[in-house]
Amino acid sequence: MGKAVAIIGTGQTKHGRRSDVCYPDLVKEAVSAALMDAGITLKDIDGVVLGTMPSMMEGVSSTHFYFAEAMGAVGKPVMKVETCGSTGQSIGHCGFFWVASGMADIVLVVGSEKMSEGDGQATMTTVFDPFFQRTFAAGAPGVFTMQSMEWMYRFKIPEEKGREAAAMISVSNHDNAMDNPYAHIRTRVTMDDVKNARVITYPVRLLDVCPASDGACAVVFASERTAKKICKKPAWIKGLGFRGEEFFYGESDKAIWMSATEAAKEAYQQAGIRNPMKQLDVAELYNPFTYQEMIFYECFGFCPRGEAPDYVLKGAFKKGGQLPCCPSGGTLCTNPIGATGLIRLAEAALQVTGKAGARQVEGAKLALSHAMGGVDQFNAVTILGSKL
Repeated sequence: MGKAVAIIGTGQTKHGRRSDVCYPDLVKEAVSAALMDAGITLKDIDGVVLGTMPSMMEGVSSTHFYFAEAMGAVGKPVMKVETCGSTGQSIGHCGFFWVASGMADIVLVVGSEKMSEGDGQATMTTVFDPFFQRTFAAGAPGVFTMQSMEWMYRFKIPEEKGREAAAMISVSNHDNAMDNPYAHIRTRVTMDDVKNARVITYPVRLLDVCPASDGACAVVFASERTAKKICKKPAWIKGLGFRGEEFFYGESDKAIWMSATEAAKEAYQQAGIRNPMKQLDVAELYNPFTYQEMIFYECFGFCPRGEAPDYVLKGAFKKGGQLPCCPSGGTLCTNPIGATGLIRLAEAALQVTGKAGARQVEGAKLALSHAMGGVDQFNAVTILGSKL
């Protein structure tokens, strides 16, 4: 992994439809908050990493130039990374390796999206193979509905049990988002609300689906020496993994989802985690759809394959449960895509440093953060701890 690296500051905007600010000002809002949290200024930054969804999302190309002044990147090295939904974790890993290599002491990582200024589903459809898949992909819901059905069929999960567990996940995430001042969707829902919501792509209903959000997140990475010098409670990077699968949807096993499984294994090995359900205190999963949250529980070893609905129905992953997942409300309630994976990392950092406010999981010392992207073939996992 290289030299030890810590997160010493995080910043988020209020997420939602942000017609009150232009795109660069939205980015500056997150950057300013992260610098203030870290107790540093732009002069202390050695380099900047930026990530957004594919540039056509908002119709702005070369956003690393567009945001250069807002990020304080003028006159500094700057990199841009795009891996669709997994962008936030990709840029986090990029920032980590920049510092871990010894080439930089402090790196600012910024993820952003202003989805209200573009057509998110149309943009995501262009990610698919243009000859065979794009015509029926139907954006993200179409892809993840097919995966949900395959997963339930493979493990013989009764449709009603899957539906009940998915509804419980939606209710739990919406409840958690009420404690998150940055969340886009802050509305309580009931089981009946979720079950009776209109169908988007069967069996996925409206309240099983994440919103299209405007927002930005910034995270400051620092070397061990600097982190110990200027930060009372750093969040230490304990392990990270990134894996990809075949580009052509259908050529890989989506019920097993090896990229997610192997990314977690790599991160666990580095962090010394052998029993994630017992060793982890909290997890921030990339959960744009309720059914995918259950599949990730299985990929990450939180429960055996095919048993996620049973664990959900027993309350294992609710706040106060055996392993609280997405106490922020997760992607299901906030989704500025280029920032979403970085928000998971920032939220995990807040948890292990005890700064998560009303969404704090008491005593959290080891946290998992995650993002998924590409069509659905990329998965990234980062483990954070309160101790080096």
